[in-house]
Amino acid sequence: MIDTTRYPLLSHIDSPADLRLLPESELTAVCDELRAFLIESVGKSGGHFAAGLGVVELTTVLHYLYATPEDRLVWDVGHQAYPHKILTGRRDRIHTVKQKDGVAPFPSREESPFDTFGVGHSSTSISAALGMAIAAARAGDERRIVAIIGDGAMTAGMAWEALGHAGGMDTDPNLLVILNDNRMSISEAVGGLTKMLGRMTGNKTLNALREGGKKLLGDKRKSPPARFVKRWEEHWKGMFVPSTLFEQMGFHYTGPIDGHDVGALLEVLKTLKGLKGPQLLHVITTKGKGYEPAEGDQIGYHAVTPFDPSVGLIGKAGAKKPTYTDVFSDWLCDMAAVEPTLMGITPAMREGSGLVRFSQAYPERYFDVAIAEQHAVTLAAGMACEGAKPVVAIYSTFLQRAYDQLIHDVAIQNLDVLFAIDRGGVVGPDGATHAGSFDLTYLRCLPNLVVMAPADENECRKMLSTGFRHYGPAAVRYPRDVGPGVAVQPTLDTLPIGKAELRQRGSRLALLAFGALVPAAEAVGREFGLTVVNMRFIKPLDRTLILELARSHDGFVTLEDNAIAGGAGSAVAELLAAEGITLPIQHLGLPDAFLPHASRAQLLAQAGLDLDGVRAAILRRWPQAAGNPATAAARAAG
Repeated sequence: MIDTTRYPLLSHIDSPADLRLLPESELTAVCDELRAFLIESVGKSGGHFAAGLGVVELTTVLHYLYATPEDRLVWDVGHQAYPHKILTGRRDRIHTVKQKDGVAPFPSREESPFDTFGVGHSSTSISAALGMAIAAARAGDERRIVAIIGDGAMTAGMAWEALGHAGGMDTDPNLLVILNDNRMSISEAVGGLTKMLGRMTGNKTLNALREGGKKLLGDKRKSPPARFVKRWEEHWKGMFVPSTLFEQMGFHYTGPIDGHDVGALLEVLKTLKGLKGPQLLHVITTKGKGYEPAEGDQIGYHAVTPFDPSVGLIGKAGAKKPTYTDVFSDWLCDMAAVEPTLMGITPAMREGSGLVRFSQAYPERYFDVAIAEQHAVTLAAGMACEGAKPVVAIYSTFLQRAYDQLIHDVAIQNLDVLFAIDRGGVVGPDGATHAGSFDLTYLRCLPNLVVMAPADENECRKMLSTGFRHYGPAAVRYPRDVGPGVAVQPTLDTLPIGKAELRQRGSRLALLAFGALVPAAEAVGREFGLTVVNMRFIKPLDRTLILELARSHDGFVTLEDNAIAGGAGSAVAELLAAEGITLPIQHLGLPDAFLPHASRAQLLAQAGLDLDGVRAAILRRWPQAAGNPATAAARAAG
C-alpha cells in the first residue's frame, strides 16, 4: 500500500474523480508526489521509466480537466502511460507491472475503462482517436477525444495518414492531438520532422527573446505587456520554423508550450477544450524529467530492471552469457569489416536490435529510419537494386507492420535482402503486442524466401552468414534470450541451405525441432531414446531427411516457438501429405491465443514448451515412448 505520510495527496486519489476534487493550486504538489511515487515503484518492479516521468504534468492536467473515462484519452506510445495507470485505480498494483497476472505494460482495454485503446506498437493514436470522434459525432455524443502522441511516434507514416484524413474531412471532427515532443524515441528521434521541431525549440534567437521578455515583463498572468508579447510569440515562431505545416493540413496549431508547466497546461487546455474541429497542441517535455540520472541518460533509462533510485542503474559485474542479439551485433560488425556492400537498417531500434556498435563503427552504412517499418523494408529493396546488401534488423512483431513491403517490394522481385528478426517466438513481459508468435507462419508461405531458426549461438552466427552470402531474400529468426551456452566461433562460415542436422539417432519417434526448442527436444530424446533433428531451415525443409525418417519411424513430433497454425510443423505435415504418406504427427507450439505478459520461461511453461511440458505432452500422445528400450539406460546415465 502507498505510504500516506510520504504521499498525502496521491494516497487519496483512487480515480480521476478524486483528483478533480482538489483545487488547481494543489496540482503541482500532486505532480511532485506522482513523480516520486513513479520513481519508487518502477525502481522496485522495473519497467518503462523515462517516458512516464516526462508526462507527469500532462497526464495530471488531462485527467483533471477532462471527464475521463467518458472523455477519451488515447496514449501513444503506450510506455508513456504509467502515470495514467497510477491515477486511474492501479496505483497500488503498479509495482506488478509486466509481471505474470500483474498490471499490463501498455494500455489495455481489458484492464481498465480508462484505457480506451490498446497500444503496444506506435503511431496508432490519431487514427483510433479520429475513429472515436467520428463515431461519437454520429451518435450525437459530445464527449471529447484526445490523442497524446510522443516518444517518436509522430515519425511514422500512419500518424501522417491520420492527420491528412482528419484535417481534410468535409465535416470537421472534434479532435485534439497533443504532440509530446521530447526529441526522443527509445533512441534519439531522427528524421526531417525531428529536425524541424528541433529548430523551433532550440533556436537561440527565439529562446533569447522569450526568456529575456520573461525577465523584463514579468508573469504573463499578471502583466498586461507580458500578455501582449505572448500573443506575438506565434509570429516570432513563424519567422524561424514552418509551424504552419499542421495548419496547412487542416489543424489549428497551438504551441509550443512547456509540458512541465502546470499553469500553462491548464490555461491552454481549458481553451482548447472549448474549441470545435481538429486541434493540435505542441508541448515540449524532457524524457526522464525529475530524476537526474534519467535526464542525463534517456536511452539507458527508457526501460529498466529493478534498481535503487538513490543509487541509479548499476552495470552487472562479471561476464554474462551472450544473448542472440549480442551474437547478431558482433556478426554485423565482423561481416561489415570484410563486405563493403553491407548496409545496416533499423526502424528506431538501434539499442534493442544490437546496432549500437555498428552505428559507431560504420556511421555511413547505418540507417535509422525512425518508426517507419514499411519504409525500412522498401529502402532495403532499393539498396539491393543497386548492388548493396542490406541487413534489416527488426523485431518480429514490428516486421508484421511491413508485410506488404516484404511481399511486394522484396519477395516478388527476389531482391537480395537479409532480415535479422529479433524477438521471435515468446517474448515475455511486454505482452501480446510484442510477441513474435507468428513469423514462421507469415514468412514460410512467401516464395523466394529462405527462413532459418538457430538452435544455439554459434548456429545463429552461421545462419546470418548463410543468409548474407545467399543471393535473394533470407530471414534469420531468433529469440529474446541467451542461448544454451555454445561457444561462438569468430569465422564467417555458412551452412548448406535446406539441410537439417541429425542430433541423435533413435527409434519409434522422431522429434523435429525448430530453433529455440531444440535443447528441450534433445533432453527428451535422450531420456526416451528417440531420434532428434535440429531442423535449422523452415524453408526450404530438408525434404530428403524427413522422407527417410518417415519410412523408419512410427510417428513425428514437431516442436516450435511459434503458433501451431500454419507454422513449421504444418510445413512438415504438408510435405508428407503431398507425398501421400500417412504418419501420425503431434504438433507442439504456441496455442491459438494471444499470450499475456509474463517472463519468457513462464510463458513457455504455460504453453507446454519447457522441458517438463514437452515430456508430458509426448507421453500423453505416445505413452509407449516411456517403454523405449533405451529409456532405462538413459535415465540411469542421467
